[in-house]
Amino acid sequence: MKTQETRNLKYRYLLWLYKTVKEEMDRIDRKFTQVEVDREIEKHISRNARLSQIGDSDKFRELQAAWKGYVDKKQADGKSLKYDGKKIKAEYYFTKTKMEAVEKIIKRMFGDKVLKEIKTAYEEEMCKRILESREH
Repeated sequence: MKTQETRNLKYRYLLWLYKTVKEEMDRIDRKFTQVEVDREIEKHISRNARLSQIGDSDKFRELQAAWKGYVDKKQADGKSLKYDGKKIKAEYYFTKTKMEAVEKIIKRMFGDKVLKEIKTAYEEEMCKRILESREH
């Protein structure tokens, strides 16, 4: 096999590895980043709720409680995926270490610039997926 073909195969494999491992990491880590944002939303709603202006304040409180329950559940789900008590779960740590290895290999074989390009392409693809998703 020609050197360029071999290089291309390695690049594509590392690109695929980056994508799949990063998706695994994001599936867990996004719970924590989302909870952080969700808690800010929760605070804003609580601080700015003017119940005297709301026609059905009981319904508002119900919605507010449902949001809090949703965020609490998301936080608990995230913790259960990442932690085993106070220690990091073996599966999460393995995936994190694998991600570090993939990034290190990309840098060694192709350089920092290519790793940055792959990271950028991944982020762009994830944003594109979000923007193109449709409500059913």
